[in-house]
Amino acid sequence: MPLLPPGRPDRVDDVPTATLERLPVYLQVLAGLADQGIRTVSSTDLAEHSGVTSAKLRKDLSLLGSFGTRGVGYDVVYLHGCIADWLGVMQPLDVVVVGVGNLGQALASYQGLSGRGFRIIGLVDIDPSRVGQSLTCGDTTLRIRPLSDLVDVARHAQIGVIATPDSAAQSVCDRLVSAGVRSILTFAPSVLRVPAGVEVRRIDVGVELQILGFRERRQGSPAAWQPGAVSA
Repeated sequence: MPLLPPGRPDRVDDVPTATLERLPVYLQVLAGLADQGIRTVSSTDLAEHSGVTSAKLRKDLSLLGSFGTRGVGYDVVYLHGCIADWLGVMQPLDVVVVGVGNLGQALASYQGLSGRGFRIIGLVDIDPSRVGQSLTCGDTTLRIRPLSDLVDVARHAQIGVIATPDSAAQSVCDRLVSAGVRSILTFAPSVLRVPAGVEVRRIDVGVELQILGFRERRQGSPAAWQPGAVSA
């Protein structure tokens, strides 16, 4: 499907983080609708598929420009192209993955990255048994490099992904920063120390599970369970 229809939305300099986090979701839903041959979608249906309210959807899209026709809905291909254009999908960013265990391999071999504007260009690991092995990443096959090559590999990347044990995360982060990487995604639970101008996004599965667990306990038996209660 074409990503860039004629025209483009008005751009804004400042988009709230919450809106920015939802735009890729809208993009994915619209791509799925287009693949099904659906040409138009209402704000209600698009919002439902995206897991948000229609009011929130309309507010998010209004920050990017004017879309949709009253009584008709959104042109699926056009809206997909506008959001993809705004997110820069057509200008791929190069990514290096550090830590090529199960998590790192799954991420590096994920076929959906290229369609979202990312290209894996480097794989680095400290384990001698992994170094030298090859892994298919999108349309290319990469050889896993040793940790000693990290700065050289990362010098050509805009984004670094840390999928190492927590104990190694800060050291890896320091090397990425020294190579000029200014955007880092980490799966390590520790808070990484970085200089001004470097952005770190942290994904802690344990924290997410605890949030779900808290809500599940409250929903399961709200009267019987209270925060701070300890079973005898």
